[in-house]
Amino acid sequence: MTDIHEVTVTSVHQMTPNVKQFVLESDGYTFEFDPGQHTHVHFEQESDDGESEEVVRPYTSTAMPGSEKITLAIKRYPDGTASTWMHDRTPGDTIHVEELGGNLYLRDLDSDVAFVSTGTGITPMIAMAKQYVREGTGNAHFFFGEKDEEHVFYRETLDQLAADYPSFDVTYVLSEADEEWRGPEGHVQDHLAEYLDDFEERDFYVCGVPEMVVETRDYLDDRGVDDDRVYVEGWEGDEVSGAD
Repeated sequence: MTDIHEVTVTSVHQMTPNVKQFVLESDGYTFEFDPGQHTHVHFEQESDDGESEEVVRPYTSTAMPGSEKITLAIKRYPDGTASTWMHDRTPGDTIHVEELGGNLYLRDLDSDVAFVSTGTGITPMIAMAKQYVREGTGNAHFFFGEKDEEHVFYRETLDQLAADYPSFDVTYVLSEADEEWRGPEGHVQDHLAEYLDDFEERDFYVCGVPEMVVETRDYLDDRGVDDDRVYVEGWEGDEVSGAD
């Protein structure tokens, strides 16, 4: 059985109109995991018939391993049971979380990489990007698709990484950009070839809504990328599925 730890909310930060960042701290336990892996939050909620039922949902830490803290960035969905519950948490509240695990993590630090994400699919990518710029030996390009600039989160982090590391590039793609936006528009997966010319020699990490993940896989397959070099996870609301 997976170990479950009680953690305390020590900080809550509103990142965008519907995304909050939560810093969760243990009482002396050090979290060890591969950047990109996720935990599961556990809580009890009353069901329609008045019975108490356990709700379990996955969220990825954007903080690095080796400390007593993990950081979760969570988007609130109108009908999201767990995201609504999490957005009601305040500093001092306690939460139960599992050990971190999962199949989305960096496989080869010597390979060039591309990170492709939309929405909260950015969270594992942030952690992997932090690891790659510190330990990787190749070039990385980070693609992030969102609705508009107001909903882009971790932009300061990504822009700082691009400024600090010449081998790291970032591209934002907006699907509902206003007239002042000068960057690419539409679907993030449709713009990869504008910035990459070494598809067959690069590892790809993809996370976002399942439709984007499927379309990106097809896009990469059409460009000769071996399936063994594409690592994906699909997120839909509070759920996670399709990890390879």
